[in-house]
Parts: sequence; structure tokens; C-alpha cells
Amino acid sequence: MRNDDHTGLPFMKMHGLGNDFVVLDARAQEIDVTPELARALGDRHRGVGFDQLAVMTNGADALHLTFFNADGSGAAACGNATRCVAHHVMRETGQDRLRLITERGPLEAQDMGDGLTSVNMGHPQLEWADVPLARAMDTLSLPMDGAPVATGMGNPHCTFFVEDAELIDLATFGAAHEHHPLYPERTNVQVAQLVGPDHIRMRVWERGVGITLASGSSSCATAVAAARRGLTGRSVRVDLDGGTLHIDWRDDGVWMTGPTTHVFSGVLTPEFLASLS
Repeated sequence: MRNDDHTGLPFMKMHGLGNDFVVLDARAQEIDVTPELARALGDRHRGVGFDQLAVMTNGADALHLTFFNADGSGAAACGNATRCVAHHVMRETGQDRLRLITERGPLEAQDMGDGLTSVNMGHPQLEWADVPLARAMDTLSLPMDGAPVATGMGNPHCTFFVEDAELIDLATFGAAHEHHPLYPERTNVQVAQLVGPDHIRMRVWERGVGITLASGSSSCATAVAAARRGLTGRSVRVDLDGGTLHIDWRDDGVWMTGPTTHVFSGVLTPEFLASLS
């Protein structure tokens, strides 16, 4: 990691519906983000605390985003973090549209006004090998209790449709299914309840994190799963513990719209950074 030994390393704290992130801006300086740094930053007692860490760098023709989970593992996609960073950069540059590059691929973002930001999370991955799953099977009904739906959104998802999402012991349920043998790369776990026409109540367990107040990619995966099951149309409202996202599965991909918040900016001290070496 390269940074000024006297001033430390700047960061931003952001959230989308309580799904919170630390953002490092490596566009102007080189930052070597290791799993150890990610874990230390993600510690809510000894670090800053986050659900995901997002790192901004300059790509060949667009802003590049790299994501880490709180346990230091990598994540190819993070919808709410993408919206947070997109909103920040659009305000910074005066743009109302932005192209970003992630491991998921190129993503388009748009300022919708009234504090809302949309991002196109790309086309869902519906084939077993793309999710990925351990072997060939029907992704619309997995061979496990509850017959969940498997969806890839750049990261793997397992969506259970239940009568009452509030009654699920998500801490136990999520932890048990994150490591299910059908998911060789682990999985995000959602419990979803249909509460009205094109209206879903969803709770989420994120791999490498645990229970989170919201998840953009999980909301997209749940909306896709509901539409494939014929439970909803392709444009739905998803109510999460932290608030509401609107998901629209269009011909060009799955668009997600919701609010973002830049909570504060700070500086990681040289003392903290030195403790990691």
C-alpha cells in the first residue's frame, strides 16, 4: 500500500438502505488492498465496519470498481455499493449517466433525481454452470428443502419463497445454506414473501458477511426468481429491512433504483495501517 505516512489513507463511508460500505478512491494514488486490510477495515469494533469494501480505480475507458466482503473475500458484484459510488462520481463530475466496469462486466448508472440512483446490473445468469452450481440441474427449483431458485447476478444467489419472511430464523437459516454443497463458491441467501401484486418482502444473508439490512444484487436475484416463477411481473417493489428498492427486469438487463447516502469521510491513521503489516 502506498500512502502518505503523515496523513494516512482517506476513505468514505456510504450506505444504500443500511447496506453499508467503505469506499477507497485509488484513482489518484496506488492502494494495495489485501484481504487483511479488508478484514481489518470491516471489523466494526477495531476498524470502520462495512458490509462490503469498494475500491475505485481508473480503467482504460471507465471507472473501475473492485469489491471485498467483510471477511476479506472478493465479490464480483455489489449493487448498492455501485449505486453509492455512481451517485458520488456523477455529483463530482456533473454527469447524469455513468459507465462503470466491475468483474461482473460494464454497468450503466443513471441519476433519477430526488436522491435516487439507478444501475443496470446486467442480464441474470440462469444456467446452472453460470450461477455456478455444482452440477447440472433446473435452476428454477433446486433439489433441497424449500425448492429455492438459483440465480447468478455476477455472484450466486439462492432464493426461498416463504409464507412469512419474518418468521425465519435468518441467522441460522442463512449460515446453513451459504455453504450448501450445491454452491461451490458459497451463496447469498434470500427469504422472500409475496405481499401484493408485484410487491415482495425480502430478507437477506450475504455470503462472507451475514445478515444485512439490504442487498442490491439479492433484490435483483429475488425479482428475477419471482418473475420466472410467475409470482410477479418483471417490475417489482422489494421491501428490505433497511428500506425499499425498485427492480425492473428489462430487455437490456436488471435495473435497480433506490436512495444512497454518503455518511462521512475520514482518514485511516498511519498507526492503524502500520498495525496491519
